[in-house]
Amino acid sequence: MGIKEIIKKGKRCVVLTGSGVSAESGIPTFRGDKGLWKEYRPEELATPDAFMRNPQLVWEWYNWRRGIIAKAKPNAAHYVISDMEKFFADFMLITQNIDGLHRKAGNKDILELHGNIWENKCFNCGKRYGEIMSEKLQKCECGGYLRPDVVWFGESLDREVLEMAFLKAREAELCFVIGTSGVVQPAASLPYVSKESGAYIVEINLERTPISSIADEFISGKAGEALVKMRESFLHGSG
Repeated sequence: MGIKEIIKKGKRCVVLTGSGVSAESGIPTFRGDKGLWKEYRPEELATPDAFMRNPQLVWEWYNWRRGIIAKAKPNAAHYVISDMEKFFADFMLITQNIDGLHRKAGNKDILELHGNIWENKCFNCGKRYGEIMSEKLQKCECGGYLRPDVVWFGESLDREVLEMAFLKAREAELCFVIGTSGVVQPAASLPYVSKESGAYIVEINLERTPISSIADEFISGKAGEALVKMRESFLHGSG
C-alpha cells in the first residue's frame, strides 16, 4: 500500500518537525553549514550556567533571534501542515522549533517540545510571562530575572508535553518526520515509537538521517515543495 492510500485510509496522524521546516522561512538552522552554532558556542548562550554568568548577554542574544524570527513568515510547509490538521480526524503536530510559525500558519493541535521563544518565565520561581520586547533584562515580581521559556542544554523537557508526545506517537497510524536531523533526543525517539506501533513512516528531508533506516518512504527535497505536491495530489479537497 502506497502513501496515497495510507493517507486516505489513516485517521490518526502525527507530524514531527525540526528546524529544516523553518529554514525555508529564512530562520537559520542550528546544525547546517550556516547554522547558528557555527558562530556562537551554545554553552555560552543557551544553558542555565550561561544565564547565571551573564543574564544580560543571553537576554540580548535571544532578543536578536526574536528580531530575525519576527521578520519571518510561515512558508508552504507550515501551511500544508496546517491543512493536514483539518484533514485527519486525530492529528498532533510535535515540533522542536521554538519560533511559533506553526501557530501563525494555523495549527492549534501542537506540542512545542522545546518551548516558545516568544514566551518568558522567571529563572527563580518559574512564573510564566507572555511576550516581552525589551533590550533591558526584566525581573519577576519575586525579584528573579526573566528568561526565554525555551529548553536549554542540560534542562529537561516539560514532562506533560513529553508524555503527550509519546502517547500520540504510539497511537499514530501515519507519522511524518519533516526537516529534523533525527539526532536530538528525546524527539528523535518518537518516530521509532510510532514504527513499533505499526505506523507508516514518511520522512522528508534534504538528506538522509538516522530515522531514514525505519522510514517506509523517504522524500528527498525541501519540505515546502514536497508537501505542496502531496497536498495537490491527494490532500486538497479529499477530506
